[in-house]
Amino acid sequence: MSELAGAANAEDLKRFSLLVEFNQQDRIDFWELLEPRSLADGETLFSQNDEADTLYLLVRGSLRIRSEAGGRLGLLWAGSALGAISLMTIGSRQVSAVAESDCELLLLDRAGFMRLAEDAPRTACRLAEAVVVELATGLRPNLARIEDAFSSDEIVLSG
Repeated sequence: MSELAGAANAEDLKRFSLLVEFNQQDRIDFWELLEPRSLADGETLFSQNDEADTLYLLVRGSLRIRSEAGGRLGLLWAGSALGAISLMTIGSRQVSAVAESDCELLLLDRAGFMRLAEDAPRTACRLAEAVVVELATGLRPNLARIEDAFSSDEIVLSG
């Protein structure tokens, strides 16, 4: 992988909360599969409804998150990860991401994640666990509403 100014080596992955539980070997195994990408201010990283198949680690700069329905949803800064769930599920992006400044990112696509699972299964499992923890943390504030929705005797099946 070529070096980026904001992330010179695998040790720099410690700054991403998604990867904080990685040990040194995990970081090395993960680093080897990352691809660098630069964005100019105003450039679109991805658009709502695009295929979702890539994890993005924002090394430098900031990204504006937007949706067609909600408009501006937030701003992500260096050290943020986005799109992690797309490594494990097939679907489309629910939001758009546009550079608010010049950005440097590290990317891992689904094919890279599958290579990681084959070559370093422990590291892939740690990444999957981190994604689940991130999702659970995001869901916890809404658990009361979810419990209310399923508190009736009615059984709802999907599939």
